[in-house]
Amino acid sequence: MIAGDLPLEDLPQAWRDGMRELVGIEPPDDRQGCLQDIHWYDGAWGYFPTYTLGAMTAAQLFDAAKRADPGIVSGISRGDFAPLLAWLRAHVHGKGSRYSTMEIIEQATGRPLESAVFRRHLEARYANG
Repeated sequence: MIAGDLPLEDLPQAWRDGMRELVGIEPPDDRQGCLQDIHWYDGAWGYFPTYTLGAMTAAQLFDAAKRADPGIVSGISRGDFAPLLAWLRAHVHGKGSRYSTMEIIEQATGRPLESAVFRRHLEARYANG
């Protein structure tokens, strides 16, 4: 579509064909296929890396918060987000205009943004469940 070689009306079938070829599944309808996310059919491809970077950042910040205050998880399970919010305010929110994103991540977590924590999060969430 971007290059002009795929007419819009052919997108749903091209999407189904591509999903079958790439990952071995075919979405049952367009809602779960090419219309699943507004950014896909809108051509806003730049959003995909930001989703991943945001998820990686969240996992790394949450890991650091849990290490700093092991009671955060039990608080969340009771619906008490105050300890997590306090940690975020001290280590992230209060630094937003003084440092770059990467500087904030490194200061808050003790290391630059990395994939290892995110990978552990994904494995714990999806591979063992």
